[in-house]
Amino acid sequence: MYIKRNISWTLILRFGWKNLIFFTLYASLIFLLYHYWDWKHIDIPFQPISVIGIAVAFYVGFKNSQSYDRFWEARKIWGGIVNYSRTWANQVLSLVKEDRDAQVTLIYRHIAWLNALRVQLRQPTSFSIKENRAVERLFDRHGERNPVCMGMDQLLRPEEVDDLENRRNVATHLVKNQGAHLKQLLEKQKITEFDKLLMHHSLEEFYNLQGKCERIKNTPFPRQYAYFSTIFTWIFLLLLPLGLLNVFEKQLTALEGDNSWWYIGLMIFFSILISWIFSTMEKVGSNSEDPFEGRINDVPMTALCRTIEIDLRDMLDETDLPEKVNPKHNILY
Repeated sequence: MYIKRNISWTLILRFGWKNLIFFTLYASLIFLLYHYWDWKHIDIPFQPISVIGIAVAFYVGFKNSQSYDRFWEARKIWGGIVNYSRTWANQVLSLVKEDRDAQVTLIYRHIAWLNALRVQLRQPTSFSIKENRAVERLFDRHGERNPVCMGMDQLLRPEEVDDLENRRNVATHLVKNQGAHLKQLLEKQKITEFDKLLMHHSLEEFYNLQGKCERIKNTPFPRQYAYFSTIFTWIFLLLLPLGLLNVFEKQLTALEGDNSWWYIGLMIFFSILISWIFSTMEKVGSNSEDPFEGRINDVPMTALCRTIEIDLRDMLDETDLPEKVNPKHNILY
């Protein structure tokens, strides 16, 4: 998640430099062919181009709106994880009687569940977006896109870590182990039946929140919207310089006579500007489709997991607390 108020042009160019070079070369070629080589037949009326542009704007706007809904739903889910995590720690400390070891185990296992869920959600899929090499190198340096679930041996007992190594869904089994632990505490009369029922409700909510995350992760944004949005945008961008030929030539020739360089420069500039705006609109939607990929627009799960860990260990009255996660190049993961 980008945390600075204004996006730096360094980052903008990192995402869009290839498109800007292509738009510049393509528009320059079209305008030079028309003006100096007298290819007048490539001129097309601007009216149909404007109709296509309006249609593309509506289509891209719908895509961006739905992409943002996916991100915001994901962020609300993790907000629920934060709230229920604190509730869980409070229940453990309030209801588990005179068993410090059990309290620590239940809370540490929950911290392990948070990080296991984060790692599972960050794994790439067949429909994960791929950026140009400049952007990919930036994310590779930050090392948050495809993390490894490290540190489990510091949160769980060795036998539990060994049992989880061959599990297909580690987060699911950690919540299951929480339920089994509650059963043992009930048998030892460390908690009452009502306490167990109350704490099982929190475990049920953790499963619900995990399932909601997995639903977003495993359900790609409908490709008929994502794919055709890209296709329609590029059709418009390729036709745009051809439609601007007639517009600028008529306007500038009528006003100022023969101003060829001014005429060509304005056409190239506005063609690049309009193309960059539409391509950026389309790319914004594409980058918001999958909010768990560990990219610039995604939910900062690493920071949220660390925040929860600090809160829960502080509730255990521990003093050696980990530091908060700091942003990297203004990106909070």
